[in-house]
Amino acid sequence: MEQQIKNLVSQMTLEEKASLCSGFDAWHTKAIERLGIPSIMMTDGPHGLRKAKDGGFGESVPATCFPTAACMASSWDRALLEKVGAAIGEECQAEGVSILLGPGVNIKRSPLCGRNFEYYSEDPLLSSELAASFIKGVQSQGVGTSIKHFAANNQEYRRLVVDARVDERTLREIYLASFEKAIKEAKPWTIMAAYNKLNGEYCSQNKYLLTKILREEWEIDGIVLSDWGAVDDRVKALEAGLDLEMPGNGGLNDKKIVEAVRSGQLSEKVLDKAVERILTIVFRAVEKRKENAVYDKEAHHILAEEVAKESIILLKNEDQVLPLREEGIIGVIGCFAKEPRYQGGGSSHLTPTSIDIPLEEIKRIVQDRAEVLYADGYDLIIGETTSQLVGEAKEVAQKSDVVIIFAGLPESYESEGYDRQHMRLPDGHNLVIEEVSKVNKNVIVVLMNGSAIEMPWIDKVKGVFECYLAGQGVGKAIAELLFGKGNPCGKLAETFPKKLSDNPSYLNFPGEKDRVEYREGIFVGYRYYDKKDMEVLFPFGYGLSYTTFDYTGIKVEKKELNDNDTLKVFVKVKNTGNRAGKEIIQLYVRKKNSLVIRPEKELKAFDKIYLGPGEEREISFVLNKRAFAYYECEIKDWYVEEGEYEILVGKSSREILLKETVNIKSSQKLRKSFDRNTILQDLKDDPKGEEIYNKIMELVAKKSVLGCENNELIRMFLSQSPLRNAISFSQGLVNEDMIDEWLKQLNE
Repeated sequence: MEQQIKNLVSQMTLEEKASLCSGFDAWHTKAIERLGIPSIMMTDGPHGLRKAKDGGFGESVPATCFPTAACMASSWDRALLEKVGAAIGEECQAEGVSILLGPGVNIKRSPLCGRNFEYYSEDPLLSSELAASFIKGVQSQGVGTSIKHFAANNQEYRRLVVDARVDERTLREIYLASFEKAIKEAKPWTIMAAYNKLNGEYCSQNKYLLTKILREEWEIDGIVLSDWGAVDDRVKALEAGLDLEMPGNGGLNDKKIVEAVRSGQLSEKVLDKAVERILTIVFRAVEKRKENAVYDKEAHHILAEEVAKESIILLKNEDQVLPLREEGIIGVIGCFAKEPRYQGGGSSHLTPTSIDIPLEEIKRIVQDRAEVLYADGYDLIIGETTSQLVGEAKEVAQKSDVVIIFAGLPESYESEGYDRQHMRLPDGHNLVIEEVSKVNKNVIVVLMNGSAIEMPWIDKVKGVFECYLAGQGVGKAIAELLFGKGNPCGKLAETFPKKLSDNPSYLNFPGEKDRVEYREGIFVGYRYYDKKDMEVLFPFGYGLSYTTFDYTGIKVEKKELNDNDTLKVFVKVKNTGNRAGKEIIQLYVRKKNSLVIRPEKELKAFDKIYLGPGEEREISFVLNKRAFAYYECEIKDWYVEEGEYEILVGKSSREILLKETVNIKSSQKLRKSFDRNTILQDLKDDPKGEEIYNKIMELVAKKSVLGCENNELIRMFLSQSPLRNAISFSQGLVNEDMIDEWLKQLNE
């Protein structure tokens, strides 16, 4: 195939080559009929197919609406994400779609990002592992994916022009890491370059991102395409590694490519390479196309229900108010019970094949065994309320044994295209919860929202379910969880801070004058809250169950290892309750006594297991070099500090139950450059330097100008002084020749 493609390219005119580097319209690549080159179709989106009926951006054909990424990530279930991907891949085949524009793996830097519902997590390991599974699922059906938005696309405000300023270590450890594992392991057919600038250059023409990292370091074999309308300078973008510009532009930018080649500004070899890559994907898609493909809508709807049930998180269950009994009078309050918010806005908004209504599903479960009362509580569209609506809600609550309030964020509060202004629910939702909790002590809140929210009423209600945007199966899923037909097993893939100002990006979001500084660095999400030991509303990895789990043992395969070794960790967990359930085991790593600034701990492995009542299982994790490394900018590589590391296992980032310690030897040695201004303390970290340090201290102690006979005090003072100061402080016992000789030894 490779040679055939090269032959095709050799037969093309310059204009034909350039034409293939942009779309035909909003969703199709261009065809060249005389050479037998077909067009292929791509379309949104990351949690269900959004193929517009009119070929543009209008109403979409019916497709299964699975939970959004924020919700699915709460399942922490790789196999489940792969099943969802495969199902969406089947639907793409049925609709003639060759590339699905997803998944979105941008990190949740701030709870305010309007598109957070479309992203997985604040943690790059969790994000990348789930994305890899999703990609494998889609591509198993012969449909390509487009992992997005590469890179540092963490806000909607001025997203087409904003310059994200991120230091290299932060970029590597947090924002690129969310892409890296997924790209290397799952090999998506395409990578979508983001709208924004990164460190002064638009991502769509950023050679560091598109060539150095993607092609040279990560060795991608797919194509890089632009986000829709992201290209600023088409020639520069092509040279930087952007193969395909989307959508079509009427040939205007194609002409610029032709002119650049003819003038010598752009090498035709660069254009040829891009065309070869595009054709490789086009012919791959055609080869894998399944004629007359169909899918089972009912089976996919059942899968959507299953995914929602696996992902919804039980955040509070005071006095074991849940699961509910199918008896008495049950009050249901809130318009979301009748018209649930189950998907995000913007490019991921699709037409579902069906939708489960929570109120109807609750009635279906209890049938005539319990009476169900209902009140709207608030306005559906804007979330405000009136005294009449509050009065009706309180009347229902007073008559009921238990009250379920459906609340959350209306679509107008969060969407692609704009960010949230605060973390609050609509005032009407909060007021209804506050007022109802005054007249009924058994209140359960069911939340439907795309990102973290504040909960000023949390101490006044007994139960809380976080559904996020749980797709078309949300109604049945939440009803069955409420009544114990399923056991909650989701856990948060992001931290819920108590208030917005607690968030590490608070002072630098969304930036100013088209520039946003990522000054919190690597301290994103739990990495920040845990390092600060800050109280949060709900920590990363948190979620309750109707059963209980004990963590009964941990052991490591070896206690001493080299940085290139793998480490096997064994963990035992037991279900100590009387219900079957699933537990998400989280493994974090902490470097003890690190010489660099590092998080308190970082997630490095996880697993989700099913246990029957009384059942105990041992599971194993394998950790490699990256589990212990940080990105060292001086050597531009991942580096493992020598010394002790703690292996921490628990139920969340804040509930660590098991601990082991290992000692790691580093095969790399950081070579420091020493000069006259090197702090004496820094000499001690080098074998040769320690010898010189001790010699200097000895000479200064003999004849010090410091006017102090306390050698320890002199040592403390000198350790923070530059090498050049040893001359004056020793009154000449140390001289320039000695310093020059020492520097020569140190820098050899």
